[in-house]
Amino acid sequence: MKKRRLGNSTLEVSAIGLGCMGMSFSYGTPPDRTEMIGVLRAAVESGITFFDTAEVYGPYKNEELVGEALEPFRGQVAIATKFGFNMKPNGEPGWLGLNSTPQQIRKVADASLRRLRVDSIDLFYQHRVDPAVPIEDVAGAVKDLIQAGKVKHFGLSEAGVSTIRRAHAVQPVTALQSEYSLWTRKPEREVIPTLEELGIGLVPYSPLGKGFLTGKIDENTAFESTDFRNILPRFTPEARKANQALVAVLNGMGVQKQATPAQIALAWLLAQKPWMVPIPGSTKLTRIQENNGAAAIELTPEDLSNIEEAAARVKVEGERYPENIEAMTGL
Repeated sequence: MKKRRLGNSTLEVSAIGLGCMGMSFSYGTPPDRTEMIGVLRAAVESGITFFDTAEVYGPYKNEELVGEALEPFRGQVAIATKFGFNMKPNGEPGWLGLNSTPQQIRKVADASLRRLRVDSIDLFYQHRVDPAVPIEDVAGAVKDLIQAGKVKHFGLSEAGVSTIRRAHAVQPVTALQSEYSLWTRKPEREVIPTLEELGIGLVPYSPLGKGFLTGKIDENTAFESTDFRNILPRFTPEARKANQALVAVLNGMGVQKQATPAQIALAWLLAQKPWMVPIPGSTKLTRIQENNGAAAIELTPEDLSNIEEAAARVKVEGERYPENIEAMTGL
């Protein structure tokens, strides 16, 4: 697996990371925990050195899973986790609202360190911007944690340009995590140019459109009742049918490159900037290995132009989130 550096930082990770959320949260009934420990360890053997989790995934269960699975590889892998919510009592799913006060950040850091079984958090993201807490206070709190040795790098998630600049002025931001893929391209307008200017890496989450860009989902696909895609406007049967046109673009290039639609979608992202590291999620080792194969695919300028031209003719149907969730983003 090739390596990439996130922006101007010293954080070097595998060109493709692994989003671990689905191993214990959001996509229906969680898989067997022991099986997921095996998958995570096999992912390391396959070349992945960058793993993404958060306290809210479960809550807590995903950090505990990742911590146990990756403990034998301490020092060989980088684990990113996130703060920024008030959790419900007794480990109930969901959250009670945003909370990025310095006191809460310190509390979450200590708890995450225990669950992840590490001495220092490699990358600590603010999960969502908290309008009630000045971003300077957030950056200052993480700066204190870095000076204390509890955190190595500071990150933001779904933050807008103004927030990024203000945070970066207090504590250099190593990476921004935001949704970015062929069907979610809003960051291209202002965010990506700002990241390039400031030397900040981008970690695209949902780079495969929550599974849609793999070509394995159509308008007839039935999700479990607890699968959060059931509430996403972009995943109504009508939207899924309309958005097959984008999968057809990936399929077309895949035939030329002897690659799957998922591999083309990831290769397209990798070709955008050398400081982008997508984190597709999966619970299956075969899919993880398939995704890893994208790092070896070379898309020429002509290939990229052809994809761009074909994708421009496709109007993606449906918003990515319901209004109440979309309102929590700063893009």
